[in-house]
Amino acid sequence: MSTSSATGTVINVLRGAAIGAAEVVPGVSGGTIALIVGIYRRLISAGATLVHALRHLLGLAGGRPSLRAAAVEARQAPWGLLIPVLIGMVLALIIGARLIEPLLATYPVQMRAVFFGLVAAGVLVPIHMVTRAGGWNAVTWVLAAVGAVTAFVLTGLPPAEIANPSLIIVFFAAMIAVCALVLPGVSGSFLLLSLGLYAPTIAAVNDRNIGYLSVFAAGAIIGLAVFVSVLRWLLDNHARTTLAIITGLMIGSLRALWPWQDDDRNLLAPSTDIAISVVLAAVAAAVVLVLVVVERRRNTDA
Repeated sequence: MSTSSATGTVINVLRGAAIGAAEVVPGVSGGTIALIVGIYRRLISAGATLVHALRHLLGLAGGRPSLRAAAVEARQAPWGLLIPVLIGMVLALIIGARLIEPLLATYPVQMRAVFFGLVAAGVLVPIHMVTRAGGWNAVTWVLAAVGAVTAFVLTGLPPAEIANPSLIIVFFAAMIAVCALVLPGVSGSFLLLSLGLYAPTIAAVNDRNIGYLSVFAAGAIIGLAVFVSVLRWLLDNHARTTLAIITGLMIGSLRALWPWQDDDRNLLAPSTDIAISVVLAAVAAAVVLVLVVVERRRNTDA
C-alpha cells in the first residue's frame, strides 16, 4: 500500500468515526457529518449500488436470483471508501456509547453548545451545494423553509421511553431511524429518543445484546435499502431542490441542540455557563470551517 493510499485509508476511518460519534448524540445527524467531511454523495451512491446488488442476489431486479450479477454490481462500489468508513463508525459507536453519553448527562449545556456550533457552521455546506447546483430561487427558499419548520417541530417532540420494547417495535423503529443516518439534519438518535428506544438501544450496545442488535440491524438494513435508492435518485435528478430541503432540515434541527432546554425539550433563555458555551460553540464552528476548506482544497488538488 502506498503512502498516499494509507493516508487516505486513515482519513476515511476518521471520517467514519466522526459519523458514528455523531449518531450517538441526540440531535446530530451522521448525514450532516458526512456532508461536512465531503463524502455524503459518494456514500449515498455506494449505498444505492449495494442495494442493487442485493436486488440481483434476491431476484428482485427483474430476473432470477443471480450471484454473478450481484457480484458484478457489488464490485462497482467504492470499497476503499466504504470499509474504512464502516470500521470507523463501528468503533466510534462502541466507544461513544460509553464516553459521549456520560458527558451529555454531566455537561448537557456545554456538550449541546459544541454540537450547536458544529451543525450551525455545517449548514454552509448544503447552502454552497445548492449554489453550485443552479442557485437559490423562490422555490428553493420555500422548500428550505418547509424543511426548517418540519425539523423544528419534530425536534420539539418530548422524549419517551419504553422499558422493554418488543422486537417488532425495535425492527420498525430501526427502519425509521436509519433514514436519519443518511439524511442530514435529522438525527437517528433523536428519533430513537422520541420513539422511546434510545436508552434500550444504548444498553443493548453496551451489554452486547445480540438478539436486540440483530433485529435492529435487520430493520436498519431494510429501511436503508429503500431510502438510499430514493435519495440517490433525488440527488441525481433533483439535486438543487433536494439540497434546499436538506439545508432547511439542518437549520431546523438546531432547535434540538440549543444549549439551554429542559427535559421536555422546551427552549429556555441562556442562564448558566453562557461564556463557556459561546466559546465552545465558536470553537466547534471554527473546526468545521477548517474541515470544509481543507476538503475543498483536497477536491481541487485531486
